[in-house]
Amino acid sequence: MITHFISTEINLAENTAQLQKSVEAELHKYGKPLRWAITAVDSEKGKVILEAVVTK
Repeated sequence: MITHFISTEINLAENTAQLQKSVEAELHKYGKPLRWAITAVDSEKGKVILEAVVTK
């Protein structure tokens, strides 16, 4: 098992359920997420900055 630190950006969702699905879908591109956090929100651009640890 190899762990990776990921920092990525996704579009801001209109509700929390949709946001969580978007986060999980984005992180699964890199591997299985162990933990993740929203570290910043850019409301002008409509983006959320994520940091995560994933395994492959």
